[in-house]
Amino acid sequence: MKKFLSRKSLSVAAIVTAAALAMTACGSATENSADPGAGNAPAFEVAKDVALTGSPTFDKIKSSGTIRIGVKPDQPGLGFLDAATGQYTGFDIEIATWMAASLGVAKDKIEFKSIPSANRESALANGDVDLYVGTYSITDKRKKLVDFAGPYFVTGQGLLVQKKNDTIKSEKDLAGKNVCSATGSTPIQNIKDNFPGVKTTEFDLYSKCVEALKDGQVDAVTTDQAILLGFASQDPDNLKVVGEPFTVEKYGIGLALGDKVLRTHLNETLTNGGAIWTKIFDSTLGKSGTKVEQPKVDQY
Repeated sequence: MKKFLSRKSLSVAAIVTAAALAMTACGSATENSADPGAGNAPAFEVAKDVALTGSPTFDKIKSSGTIRIGVKPDQPGLGFLDAATGQYTGFDIEIATWMAASLGVAKDKIEFKSIPSANRESALANGDVDLYVGTYSITDKRKKLVDFAGPYFVTGQGLLVQKKNDTIKSEKDLAGKNVCSATGSTPIQNIKDNFPGVKTTEFDLYSKCVEALKDGQVDAVTTDQAILLGFASQDPDNLKVVGEPFTVEKYGIGLALGDKVLRTHLNETLTNGGAIWTKIFDSTLGKSGTKVEQPKVDQY
């Protein structure tokens, strides 16, 4: 995560993106689904005769005929696993499916693997997954351990509290409070580094933080506002998102460090696929009807 930013230093893109996501808390994108991001996602044309000379990850994918993609299972609207059907849905899931198609891998050949935040780097380094697409913020520190394609989305850190809570209205009200987030995530590190006097609680999954919030064990949950709005939409009578985003988070596609060939291919797919990106957004997070522009790819 970047160093703590004041609300005034937020980019316009991050603010607009967060505002667009407010539909998750008040809309009815999917009346019969536990995940408000489950919609009529676009079909992706599977590329043929793909050749990425010099990419060990692609060589492994092509040899096996399958691709393993690390994702989050508990983030409604982004990456959500329906326990009843065993199906993953959400914006991140569709981005991952699109990337797989660009590599010549059909949807039925994708193996989604739920990987906690703290295990993302090791999962990529050990070859447990070929890609990671799960609200994975691009940071300079992480670039030393893994490579990133993207960003494919921009959001910012926010706060989730109980609906009846009138004492926490923004990050300025956190002194003396107990704030929960996922172990290994950039939001929890930001709280530790920049909010002295705030107690922190950590779990491997954000959903556990939300349960702790409902039970009164913690005062607030912090992570990217996109994620929090999804949780609030599941239980609007008891949960609410407060304040404005107070960081800028750029989501990237994680891949093995040094695989420049694969990173270049994914970046080109994102850059040249603006219409596809828009369809993905509109079918998941964009159900409010609000339009958000695709962020520019960082060709580092």
